[in-house]
Amino acid sequence: MLIPSIDLQGGRIVQLVQGEKLAVETGDVESWIERFARFPQVQLIDLDAAKRTGDNSALVASICGRLPCRVGGGIRSVDRAERLLSAGARKVIVGSSFFRDGSPDVALAAAFAEAIGADRVIAAVDARGGLVVIDGWRTQLSITPADAMRALEPYVGEFLFTNVDVEGLMQGVDRAAIERTRAATRRRLTAAGGVTTKEEVDWLDSLGVDAVVGMAIYTGRMNPWPTPPV
Repeated sequence: MLIPSIDLQGGRIVQLVQGEKLAVETGDVESWIERFARFPQVQLIDLDAAKRTGDNSALVASICGRLPCRVGGGIRSVDRAERLLSAGARKVIVGSSFFRDGSPDVALAAAFAEAIGADRVIAAVDARGGLVVIDGWRTQLSITPADAMRALEPYVGEFLFTNVDVEGLMQGVDRAAIERTRAATRRRLTAAGGVTTKEEVDWLDSLGVDAVVGMAIYTGRMNPWPTPPV
């Protein structure tokens, strides 16, 4: 399944290369909401909340009211997760908060699972150079994505694996890295980073892995619609 992404920064949709360099920016949020309305899932990330530079809460709530969103960015407490779900999010994506002192924080993950149900929790496991990175991809840990997934698996319904090494570059996915993460968990798995072609989406689907696509859609490199959207 292809899952389009909406990354918000300063009230606008953006796409960043490896989380840093701005490559795409548009204030025309409405047209993208209309285009993505036909998809069964949309990934919505509040980058300002993730970076602790503000938030886009009102816009997030508005989009969640119109699209079937899985929402991430700055979810550091059960209370915030519950508020997002109340605002219309179908699932929440928790990343850096699920790591403490360099290891998976299974106690916090268990608290999320108990409060909102593991089936509504997606653990984001991001990697650079084969190791987990947190804090906006600025801090590298000494644990592999596979080991992190095995520790968190009892408390989440799904994993989101983002390979920062290829994120936003539109040069293809790291297939070996995805295969390793697929083998590490029985939970539903979504891959992000470098997905550029329909062939890659189909390959991921053959592994039972969903594909998050952002840059390729916004730049026109990939057209996920059977016909151009009206």
